Amino acid sequence: MRDDVQQYYGQHLTGSQDLQTNACCDQTPPDHLKPLLTRLHEEVLSRYYGCGLVAPAALEGRRILDLGCGSGRDVYLLSALVGEHGEVVGVDMTDEQLAVARRHRDYHREAFGFAESNVRFLKGYIEELDALDLEDGYFDIVVSNCVINLSTDKAKVIGDVKRLLKPGGEFYFSDVYADRRVPAALTRDPVLYGECLAGALYWNDFLHLATGCGFGDPRLVESRRLTVDNPAIEAKLGNLRFYSATYRLFNIEALEPACEDYGQAVIYQGTLAEQPEAFVLDDHHVMETGRVFPVCGNTWRMLAESRFAGHFDFVGDFSRHFGVFEGCGLRVPFEEGDVDASSGACC
Repeated sequence: MRDDVQQYYGQHLTGSQDLQTNACCDQTPPDHLKPLLTRLHEEVLSRYYGCGLVAPAALEGRRILDLGCGSGRDVYLLSALVGEHGEVVGVDMTDEQLAVARRHRDYHREAFGFAESNVRFLKGYIEELDALDLEDGYFDIVVSNCVINLSTDKAKVIGDVKRLLKPGGEFYFSDVYADRRVPAALTRDPVLYGECLAGALYWNDFLHLATGCGFGDPRLVESRRLTVDNPAIEAKLGNLRFYSATYRLFNIEALEPACEDYGQAVIYQGTLAEQPEAFVLDDHHVMETGRVFPVCGNTWRMLAESRFAGHFDFVGDFSRHFGVFEGCGLRVPFEEGDVDASSGACC
């Protein structure tokens, strides 16, 4: 299937107009990214096949790895955000896509006013990152945009990402997920696979895979239902439903399986230019500037042990435990009924 994908993106698709579904279609970017996107080369934009946004906050001076970078749209967007002292490395397996990305390095260097280019592109497979000249623990952030679903060894990809990240670094990526496991027969369809549908993970399998690779407490940032808008393909898919979702996985060893309450809180200082009024960690943690925000131990660590630490004040520690954090979706599993003393049994 990997050869089919390589041919699909290298030879079959000449631009986004050749896609047969809308799975690999982006959403409206936030206002602070729109001026940067207008400065990207038209050819780079025309060969873009992403399904989400992979530009989190606080990127200045950071080292970023982009898996399945394609024509380089996200690489060049991120290169502007990390600045001249940051670095962005793109990895892709498709010669035709890499050729587009590489021939516009000087164009983007000049567009962003850099003396030297801060990007480089490597040819390789995202399932074989250990075969590339990439140093363990080197990257602050790894991103990917609608590419993990195309991989034939997703566990290897996620495991290698963890190895390449610094402690406190994060894997911030958008991808396509299914509401159930995709039938094996559909996974052998090269068009469905190339359109980012047949290789999509069932969302619950992804969560187990991520935690199994050492990324505790995956956080969903945003999601949206995908409409295929192709009657022939919809007929093949039957009742399967697909979603574009952005997750962030932090490389923090001490994250716990559940959200535990230690009486902690954080106060966002409002110091990130792209998020002055409130910091968005995920789809249920929006922290207003200057407001005390109670958090579980995992959220406290995600902020205190990552690049976001300098933007928050932290209240509390881990010296006292109060049980599962209220609102985390878990509760004490045991029945609350009284004990029947006469029988010695629990009611």
